[in-house]
Amino acid sequence: MRIGPIISFLLATPLVSSAFAQTTQPTTQPLTQPSDPRSMPAGQLLDQMLKPQGAGAKPLQPLPDPPAPDRTTGAAAVAPGAEPMNVIREGSFIVDRTGRLTKSPDGQYEFVFDADGRNMKDPPVAILPNLKLMAMENAVNSSSRDLEFRITGMVTEYRGRNYVLLEKIMVVPDSTQTMGR
Repeated sequence: MRIGPIISFLLATPLVSSAFAQTTQPTTQPLTQPSDPRSMPAGQLLDQMLKPQGAGAKPLQPLPDPPAPDRTTGAAAVAPGAEPMNVIREGSFIVDRTGRLTKSPDGQYEFVFDADGRNMKDPPVAILPNLKLMAMENAVNSSSRDLEFRITGMVTEYRGRNYVLLEKIMVVPDSTQTMGR
């Protein structure tokens, strides 16, 4: 068996194929060249991407999210004929708001805000279970009076209803409760 000619053939094969590939490339260029984005200056490329092309082209504008009504208002509200309330956007914070802990008919704990004296359109928010809620429950159960709380927490939203994850709670002392009324 003669290996010498086979090795020389294998070594010569890539040279022949690359030489053949170079000769098969088209030698003529098309009449119109599409603009290659890689060859444009960065500022020109950015302008081309951001500015609309043509007379009737306009950039799309985002639509605002319509606020969903809270389900605890309207027909389910205490006052007859109450108007629907908008939910608070998720991720917002309730900071140092006063109100009372109540239990809804379905057994969910809610925080009912005290009237703010301006628009009085704050629907109750359901409280997500955590240790702060447990401390509020214990304070209400061990007290002989109606407790008012000052809370801070992050608002979440689910199916048109607001929930609050409590971060800070404080029982408002009795002396300030009677002074504000």
